Amino acid sequence: MKTGRLEAFSDGVLAIIITIMILEIKVPIGIDVISLKPLIPIFLSYVLSFIYIGIYWNNHHHMLHTVKHVSGDILWANLHLLFWLSLIPFVTGWIGENHFAKAPMILYGIILLMSALAYFLLQSRRIKNHGSESVLSKAIGNDLKGKISPILYLIAIGFCFTSTLIGGIIYIVVAIIWLVPDKRIEIIFKNEENK
Repeated sequence: MKTGRLEAFSDGVLAIIITIMILEIKVPIGIDVISLKPLIPIFLSYVLSFIYIGIYWNNHHHMLHTVKHVSGDILWANLHLLFWLSLIPFVTGWIGENHFAKAPMILYGIILLMSALAYFLLQSRRIKNHGSESVLSKAIGNDLKGKISPILYLIAIGFCFTSTLIGGIIYIVVAIIWLVPDKRIEIIFKNEENK
């Protein structure tokens, strides 16, 4: 099977996830700027989650450009990733409505951790199906970001039991690590084209 349908479906699901998150931000009743104050935690949780969804969309997009065909195990691994990402709007709303309380922040970390593990599984399935000499395999290399992120999520979850501020800072740090553009796949593609 070609990757077009998988990419279109995944893009659609991610677009719906972002749409659901923004619909959770309710318009305030007042007409002055002070009426926006209660929305600050909701907006901040939305921004962080939007960044995370954007990171997954970007990396997923790059990964799909390295794939020539899709098998059943890749389809299921992709659905597994989308399942965990689809929970982000719920936990984002819970965090914002409860001002970054302990239980919502812990669940947020668990969902981020499970999303990272699901992405790793999807990546592994694609490498297995395309071989260790595939473009994706060459581009990933030792994948330091992919290995350190789950560890940081676990640390953040642990901190959320005593300090949601420290846990939240770690969630932000992981997002910043992934915001730095990763040019590995683009470089490999350029090198392959120049041969």
